[in-house]
Amino acid sequence: MTTSDAPALIVGLGNPGPRYAGNRHNAGFLVADELAARIGGRFKAHKTGSEVVEGRLGGRRVVLVKPRSYMNLSGGPVAGAAKFYKLGPESLIVVHDELDLPYGELRLKRGGGENGHNGLRSITKSLGTKEYVRVKFGVDRPPGRMDPADYVLKDFSAAERKDLGYFVDRCADAVEVAAAEGLEAAQNRFH
Repeated sequence: MTTSDAPALIVGLGNPGPRYAGNRHNAGFLVADELAARIGGRFKAHKTGSEVVEGRLGGRRVVLVKPRSYMNLSGGPVAGAAKFYKLGPESLIVVHDELDLPYGELRLKRGGGENGHNGLRSITKSLGTKEYVRVKFGVDRPPGRMDPADYVLKDFSAAERKDLGYFVDRCADAVEVAAAEGLEAAQNRFH
């Protein structure tokens, strides 16, 4: 169990609106939606520039956040939510798509680089630190010479969608363990 009474601030990254809903870049939103369903909550607009749901996961209080900004500007809403709830980076768990992992594979880590992920870059800049937990949802590399920016803004393929629910569920499980039992417990169970 975590020793902190503070809630975990769990952020799912994506782009707002129906046009982007099925995109690979919205893997974080898909996981956040699954977690909201688990706590029986609905996202509601919040003055921090995000949609927010509060509840409990694995016995720990959590605040689920989906920034209403575009991915590249996620830092402002995330920093705003952290400030509003009076939480530091040690309470933050960010779920995002990851090109450098095979489709459906998960990795959890604290800190590190952004690997060209503009959402993470924006969060790091706004918080002034890289020391927060990242949950990486593998979306694989683009085929051939396709631009990675174009690739992540495409919907999951029909073949990928067959297993998408399973992978989203597994990623939500990992986030729940990370929030309730800590990063190391989640790494041991899901790596």
